[in-house]
Amino acid sequence: MVKIVRGIMLLLSQLPLKVHYFFGDILSFLAMNVIKYRYDVVMVNLSRSFPDKKYKELKKIASDFYRHFGEIFAEAIWFGGSDYKRLQEQGIVTVVNPEVASECFSNSPSLTVLNSHCGNWELLGGFLGYPTKTGEGYSFGEEHIAVVYKELHNKVFDEVFRYNRAAALETVGIECEIESTKILRFSMKHKDVKKVYIYPTDQYPYGYAKKYPMGIFMNQQTDAMIGSVGIACKMSHSVVYLKMKHVSRGKYEMEFIKLADNAADHTPEEIMRKYYDVLEAEINETPHNWLWTHKRWK
Repeated sequence: MVKIVRGIMLLLSQLPLKVHYFFGDILSFLAMNVIKYRYDVVMVNLSRSFPDKKYKELKKIASDFYRHFGEIFAEAIWFGGSDYKRLQEQGIVTVVNPEVASECFSNSPSLTVLNSHCGNWELLGGFLGYPTKTGEGYSFGEEHIAVVYKELHNKVFDEVFRYNRAAALETVGIECEIESTKILRFSMKHKDVKKVYIYPTDQYPYGYAKKYPMGIFMNQQTDAMIGSVGIACKMSHSVVYLKMKHVSRGKYEMEFIKLADNAADHTPEEIMRKYYDVLEAEINETPHNWLWTHKRWK
């Protein structure tokens, strides 16, 4: 079944991106106006996060979000059949400051990258091949990448999307992805090997994860998981936040924002508080750009 679904997605991925956007717009319309997929969750999240905004403003953000929601799926399927050459020609992502990540990687045992559900996280697998504004490359390569992910309940789609997210990686491929329950063992095993650990960090604490109160985030009391920065602190990693700004349809900008040169000089809670501060600033800058269907506050 995985091979069949993956084969169909690979065939579809060869279509031009504008064709995917056409179907993405249909999905957006259906999700918001017909199925009303988590519409109540979206409106509650928005109203609590932006208490000073009027209902009309909140509906506009919701509409922009659902449009972007369809784009995420369109871009994800298109990405699954892409290599670095195709990504560069399309220009879907531009990296603003690769030198920040390179410097942090070079000057510490390993680099911890905290990302979020802003922009399109399904495109992260190609970040080493995206053009940069400075024209500079990175001081690390595919062999250093370790992306942490949460296993999906549906085994078929878990395998399909794992392959899809790693499509552009030309030498390492699927081996770069580490399931979240295995990351501590993996990092201990590779403590003497330089790595770039990439974590999605804005979810509500799930399952086995301990909840840590982070204070106010988006006008609400927020609990967080700190395992990612806990490992970084124990192993003296440098830590950066990976911002992914949605500039326009088919255009994103990635920017590395330094949170700590040496995580061992801080507590995990201090670094995570910095993370939520920069994430909140990003959400306020482009409110439609975050995954509002998340049940972030329970």
